[in-house]
Amino acid sequence: MNPPRFVEESGLEFSVIGFQVRLGRLFQSESGRSFITAIDHGVTLGVPQGAEHAIETVQRVVEGGPDGVLIGPGLFAKTAHLFASRNAPVPIIRADFFLNHPFVSHHGEHYRQLVAPADVLAMGGEAMIMFLMLGSGGEGMFADNVAAVSRAAQEAHRIGLPLIVEAVLWGSHIENKKDPERLAFACRMAVELGADAIKTEYTGDPVTMRQIIDSCPAPVLVLGGAKTDSVEDVFAATCGAMEAGAKGVIYGRNVWQHDDPVAVSRQLREIIHSHALATV
Repeated sequence: MNPPRFVEESGLEFSVIGFQVRLGRLFQSESGRSFITAIDHGVTLGVPQGAEHAIETVQRVVEGGPDGVLIGPGLFAKTAHLFASRNAPVPIIRADFFLNHPFVSHHGEHYRQLVAPADVLAMGGEAMIMFLMLGSGGEGMFADNVAAVSRAAQEAHRIGLPLIVEAVLWGSHIENKKDPERLAFACRMAVELGADAIKTEYTGDPVTMRQIIDSCPAPVLVLGGAKTDSVEDVFAATCGAMEAGAKGVIYGRNVWQHDDPVAVSRQLREIIHSHALATV
């Protein structure tokens, strides 16, 4: 597929390929998949259990050897030295937020973009991520969310930055966050708005997950959500997602809330890149 073409004021055409190059760095050439660890939770959850010591938590995440790390802009600024080497994971910057904690629930459901694509690039980010929440807030909030994603995709591509969209069923209007039909709707909408890759829920079933992936013309990475009691269940779900055609995972609490996050990361890398079930 040819990259999109833009025209300078001089009238000279050029192809913007930077976002494709940066997106490609997230995926290993041999497997075509990616293992990404998320530590952006402080943007919406404050001080999550297991990440009370933020900088040390990022150090453990990096030691696990993920292909990429999803992180908030402020914490990235405090830990930039961990990413400033040739073999470091690709930094992905969280660029928005929504109210998602009992301490602020009295404010209602709200969404805002916080960081522009140019800011992400200037701080050293190689990709950015934004929410697309189907079921949160009223029609005005959802319309603002859609407009923000669409606008960010265009701005990001102009400066060579890929946009990952976290397409999820969150909010007061949703009863089942893993509804396959609604997830397929949200994922396809995100791609139509300009997303280069998708982060979304694993339905728990490879068959229904395959239907979502087949209808989404962009790489799909599954999220981990709240920590699962059994790490074996995490490994089994990861295998199921890979069987369905997912291009990897973006896991947070199921990695760094574990007693040995480096060991869990090692096993997840093995599952994702060789599709082999492993145990700790």
